[in-house]
Amino acid sequence: MDARNLLFIMSDEHSPKMLGCYGHGQVRTPNLDRLAERGTRFSAAYTNSPICIPARAAFATGRYAHETRYWDNAMPYDGAVESWGHRLQREGIRVESIGKLHYRGAGLDTGFDREIIPMHVMDGIGQVWGSVRDPLPPGRASSSRMLGLIGPGESSYNRYDRNIADEAKAWIGNAASRDDGKPWVLYVGFVAPHFPLQVPEPFWRLYPLDDLPEPKLHPDNGHARHPWLQRMAEFHQVDGNLSTEERRKAMAAYFGLCSYVDSLIGEVLDALEESGLAGATRVVYTSDHGDNVGARGMWGKSNMYEEAAGIPLIVSGDGVAAGVVCDTPVSLLGAYRSILAATGLEPDERGAELKGASWFDVAAADYDPERVVFSEYHAAASPSGAFMLRRGKRKLIRYVGYESEFFDLESDPEETVNLAAKEAPTMAEYDRLLRRICDPEATDRMAKNDQNALVDRFGGPEKAFETGTPGATPAPGRT
Repeated sequence: MDARNLLFIMSDEHSPKMLGCYGHGQVRTPNLDRLAERGTRFSAAYTNSPICIPARAAFATGRYAHETRYWDNAMPYDGAVESWGHRLQREGIRVESIGKLHYRGAGLDTGFDREIIPMHVMDGIGQVWGSVRDPLPPGRASSSRMLGLIGPGESSYNRYDRNIADEAKAWIGNAASRDDGKPWVLYVGFVAPHFPLQVPEPFWRLYPLDDLPEPKLHPDNGHARHPWLQRMAEFHQVDGNLSTEERRKAMAAYFGLCSYVDSLIGEVLDALEESGLAGATRVVYTSDHGDNVGARGMWGKSNMYEEAAGIPLIVSGDGVAAGVVCDTPVSLLGAYRSILAATGLEPDERGAELKGASWFDVAAADYDPERVVFSEYHAAASPSGAFMLRRGKRKLIRYVGYESEFFDLESDPEETVNLAAKEAPTMAEYDRLLRRICDPEATDRMAKNDQNALVDRFGGPEKAFETGTPGATPAPGRT
């Protein structure tokens, strides 16, 4: 690809099901819908780990969690493994960030020339309690601790996102006055629609409670959770502490936060147009992972179903077909090669072995039913490692110590029917493909050994539960 500027926008916890361009009948995302009309939308994009820090480490490095051993939200990316930013810096390409990164802390060499109002893990520590998994203790969390205030209002996250948008618009305006003959890369990281589920009043009013759908596959309606997920629910104890009215408010607030971040993204895209740089700039939108939004009685992320492991992904700009949907599976692992491609670079010897593919290349190619994507989870509330492998329209979820799940996403996009018993030979083939990537049992043990060592350094499980942030990372300037 020819070298162009790149505006890379990442939200936090945006389910791919919660955008108009992805087919949601209620959630209003006109600006992202407009971006999809101008570019290519991926219908089968995934995080490589459905929780913030491992997902963002995979995004930065192009490597799986079991390769880098950034397992959970107490093991943040610190620049020790090369990122795409490091490569851009070696090439003399300007690369800066605005907003949430969720790395270990400012001042580390993570591949940015400058970090503007960055959000990193609190005190460089993160959620140490989430590393206590061997064994997973009884429930310790609560709904108020996780979701925070629910309903209309303005949280510190809302204000932080507003500041991020303002800084991004100013940055783009300044970029229009610079011309050093080289492309630039600007990463913009928003927090919404991540909880707390509090949203400014105008966006709350978009979603009257009486108009909202019922959460799918809810245990109150007879759904039996998979035992691995049930163990996680017993630890988190979130949905069971919510009334029906509170669940509706939580859903309305999440919908509103999707619209809120869409409005801010629209302002940034408008600033790009007004600067005169739109024609020389490719744009990517994605999220670090999704959110269950009450499906199966779960909130947040942390599992391998489509709501949590799936992500929205839209690319646009020079060389990208407009109004196209790409069904070939991809993952955040491809960010490394994609960012290089967008700026006219090829991987060097340090990145030649990376497994991710450039999203621009995948978008330009025919549908590939053989392409495999992989995700893994070894973090808070999980009794054992969970692994996902998708190829074509089918998807395996493998749990260490629990029965697997196998879904046909073409006939059953909501993952309501587990075909593990009915299609055992096909599932076994997918399991073999997964084992070419990693050994699930050995990887589970390696993660737990690393986490046990971390917990021991903080004085053991009980002290670990009192160390670091108990919930979401505070916005900059708050503790």
